[in-house]
Amino acid sequence: MVLTKKLKYDTPHLRMGGIDIGMSKEIKILGLTIDEKLTFNSHVANVCKKALNIYKQLSRAARVSWGLHPEVIRLIYTAAVEPVIMYAASAWAPAAKKLGVQKQLNAVQRGFAQKLTRAYRTVSLNAALALAGVLPLDLRIQEAAALYEAKRGVLRPALGDVEVERVAVYADSPHPAKHMRLEFISLEDQQLVDLHNTQAVRIYTDGSKIDGKVGAALSLWSNGAEIKSVKLKLSPHCTVYQAELLAICEATRVVLKRKETSFGVYSDSRSALETVTNNNTRHPLALEVRQNIRTCKLQDKEISLFWIKAHAGLAGNERADHLAKEAALKLKKKPDYDQCPVSFAKRQIRLESLGEWNRRYIPTR
Repeated sequence: MVLTKKLKYDTPHLRMGGIDIGMSKEIKILGLTIDEKLTFNSHVANVCKKALNIYKQLSRAARVSWGLHPEVIRLIYTAAVEPVIMYAASAWAPAAKKLGVQKQLNAVQRGFAQKLTRAYRTVSLNAALALAGVLPLDLRIQEAAALYEAKRGVLRPALGDVEVERVAVYADSPHPAKHMRLEFISLEDQQLVDLHNTQAVRIYTDGSKIDGKVGAALSLWSNGAEIKSVKLKLSPHCTVYQAELLAICEATRVVLKRKETSFGVYSDSRSALETVTNNNTRHPLALEVRQNIRTCKLQDKEISLFWIKAHAGLAGNERADHLAKEAALKLKKKPDYDQCPVSFAKRQIRLESLGEWNRRYIPTR
């Protein structure tokens, strides 16, 4: 197959083992049908047909009485039909802007929108989609392509100059044979905290998001008194989860610089600690935490991780919580971390899609 739209060429003649190899007008690679003119019409027709067949099979299996409940139809649509049609959307998304492709997508979506709203067959597609709360398929395909590009560092108008937080590549992770066994201990009250108080320095971490502002903080304690505190600023689009991870990461950075040999890192975020201790997660902050702990062990420093119950009257935790809120509300400096989460990117791209959907039905003069 030759891919070109402008160049004129003579059909090549290929022979292998005395057998002529003919030219093909389309090929299928990893489930994506590519034609010689890159129209993707065959691919769209195939996936639409496949999606409808899946719906028919699932509806027969799920029908226990006359008709299916609209919520069951919605589940089938979102969990089976949409993923089939949107497969490899980032490769053929430009084709979704063509009217011919949109007609094929609309033909599939109309039946589902009609069943979701239990409307008459004469209802328009636009009205049915609006009542069902379902975005047009061509816009969903554009969304999927935009999110794919954003995750790989391509700047999007909807995100401005904000960079999406990207997972670390496998090459940056240590070999599985070098993975450390990391665990954290759960402490629910002051008695358990005092029982495990065997470290020279205890570092309490916390993150906070107030009025659209995000901050994180650490509080270092030794011999029952605070010896140092650190405040960190994050961009407004960051989440509390990112703030908690950043605080733990900063705690390990502090440990690398100190002379003591035993440290305890206390956090009230179980999700952040689970991310850190799971060697399969490739969050950039969690990866740095594990690397810092590995370096500390080479320096004969011991780091213990603890989960503590939030707002349980623990002095160190309350102090870290107060510092994190101060960092969010009062700290005036360049953010220490400004990578936006994927959830923020999804939300902004969805707002862009809704704006485009609305513009389609604004009357032009």
